[in-house]
Amino acid sequence: MNRDIVCIGAGYIGGPTMAVIAKMNPDRKVIVVDINAERIAAWNSEDYSIPIYEPGLVDVVKEVRGRNLFFSTDIKGTVQQCDIVFVGVNTPTKMFGRGSGRASDLQYWEATARSIKEYANGDKVVVEKSTLPVRTAAAMEAILNDHASYSFTVLSNPEFLAEGTAIKDLLEPDRVLIGGPETEEGHRALEAVVDVYAAWVPRERILTTNVWSAELTKLAANAFLAQRVSSINAIAGLCEATGADVDEVARVVGADRRIGPKFLKAGPGFGGSCFKKDVLNLVYLCETFGLHTAAEYWMGVIKMNQHQQERIVSRLFSAMFNTLANKKIALFGFAFKADTGDTRETPAATVARLLAEEHVRVTVTDPKALDNARRDLADLSGVVYEADEYKAAEGADAIVLMTDWRHYPTLDWRKIYDSMRKPALVFDTRNCLDAAELKQIGFRVLNVGK
Repeated sequence: MNRDIVCIGAGYIGGPTMAVIAKMNPDRKVIVVDINAERIAAWNSEDYSIPIYEPGLVDVVKEVRGRNLFFSTDIKGTVQQCDIVFVGVNTPTKMFGRGSGRASDLQYWEATARSIKEYANGDKVVVEKSTLPVRTAAAMEAILNDHASYSFTVLSNPEFLAEGTAIKDLLEPDRVLIGGPETEEGHRALEAVVDVYAAWVPRERILTTNVWSAELTKLAANAFLAQRVSSINAIAGLCEATGADVDEVARVVGADRRIGPKFLKAGPGFGGSCFKKDVLNLVYLCETFGLHTAAEYWMGVIKMNQHQQERIVSRLFSAMFNTLANKKIALFGFAFKADTGDTRETPAATVARLLAEEHVRVTVTDPKALDNARRDLADLSGVVYEADEYKAAEGADAIVLMTDWRHYPTLDWRKIYDSMRKPALVFDTRNCLDAAELKQIGFRVLNVGK
């Protein structure tokens, strides 16, 4: 088996993962391929205007691109060149037909599997990186191993990256999970992929399972994290009703070693490409196997998340004298979290749409996600997009802080207050600003869970 690696899919999974694999395996040639020529051109751009914003990613790409990391549209040639083929294509939630709104749309994944089969010139190890339903590997094997001449071993190697910290997560992972078939060929293929990560990951952190366990673990891990977010936001509503402080409650609850403090931060709800999609996939799986009570349980996590964004607008409505029509509200932050330009399933989009329904004059500002905001809200007329936070706040009746960008607390909030209509309101949905300081300036302040 040669040491060259190809990843099909140059998105959030393939780009960062392969960049780090190339950095830590300088003796391997690593190639990222995609049918999207514009995306590949961006990865190859001279000024490194790569298509993904992720702290530290540009530095890694600068180090290894052209040395042992390459970006290409030649899927056929690279599949033939490499014995290990990672698959990191998009698997969005299916929005049509059976399983609509819950199941994963696997058309791009199946097309990729058929391309690998068509182009293969020898035996291949195929590694699932995309988030996929349980037992998808069996379907991939059924497609691939119908080949007349070559055999294929399918492994599952789900990613556990958090956007905004993906490079750190790759360099210092909590664990690397690889699932393989319990056959002699499966063990050989599994060890070949273990060897890729063992170049920098301690062996005890590389966990191996059967394929089905690996596929399900990805869904389960994201579902558990999403559940924690919805759980603390459910408690936040109760805190607001009773006069408790959700940050204090979370601090004490998180001090229990059985629970821990992570993902107990009240806010506008979870977003991003994975949590909602993976929980809905889990709901669909439970329904498929007749586990209806379990399906309802996980669906409750999604409903609580949606409710949290509706509550933000409801609280604004109450605080702004039961009318929002023709008022200007500036959304500070549109990305679903800080340190990323990703706006997939961002709570800010839902809030913007709910505000538009109330005939609010919405202005959006974000340091990295304005272009995506324009795309996501293209059907809404009258939305203003402004890169400068101070200009975005001019004449506003309220500011709703939706993303906890680290520079927001350092802004000149006195200057912002002076430029706004009075009474000026700040709704800090991330609880990252100094509420006492804002009140001293003259702001009316709303927080989540307080």
